[in-house]
Amino acid sequence: MQCLILAGGLATRLRPITKNIPKGMLPVNGKPFIEYQIKLLKKFKITEIVLCIGHKGEMIENHFKDGSELGVNIQYSREESLLGTGGAIRNAFDLLEEKFIILYGDAYLNVDYQKIIKYSEEIDSKALLTIYNNENKFDKSNVKFIDNKFVLYDKDKPDSDMKYIDYGMSILSKSIIDKYIPLNEVYDLADCYNQLSIKKELAGFEVNERFYEIGSFSGLKEFKKFIES
Repeated sequence: MQCLILAGGLATRLRPITKNIPKGMLPVNGKPFIEYQIKLLKKFKITEIVLCIGHKGEMIENHFKDGSELGVNIQYSREESLLGTGGAIRNAFDLLEEKFIILYGDAYLNVDYQKIIKYSEEIDSKALLTIYNNENKFDKSNVKFIDNKFVLYDKDKPDSDMKYIDYGMSILSKSIIDKYIPLNEVYDLADCYNQLSIKKELAGFEVNERFYEIGSFSGLKEFKKFIES
């Protein structure tokens, strides 16, 4: 299955080091972060990749080019102005296959991607969100898992019954993008998840492995420790 990686943000929480470099190009033990993501995807035989780039995106494109040196095929969706996580996906619409994985450009998710893809196909879902039993540990929990099947997702107004969190990987179909995300507008993917979950159209898949992220200085430090170990 094709994978889209959202790598266009400004990374303001990592300023000043991201003023002149995109977050995905931050070096970790001598390699840009995105390289770790790509190699993990390749390990699970995911080699068709779309990179949504914005802030200093030419640095990503100039480094990875078509992806052939890493054994993958990379296409690029460029944003003239930042459109948010949902808007970036809508902007890449013409490059997408009918179903595709979405990853955030600052998340390293060491899970069995093929197992999640297989589950998505078995239940024939048009929208699936991976979730982690967070208990407010890494961030504010914002997901309720219903009957081990559907999720109720609310990033803006989480309630005390929500013990899970968006793990950072989803599988969506183009029909969902076409229906919920407007063209050429700033739009947050979380709003799409919320609408789908209210209608019980967002399936859930629980993972048990913790996630790593480089969206903050503490997260970047933790990921470096993980790689070194």
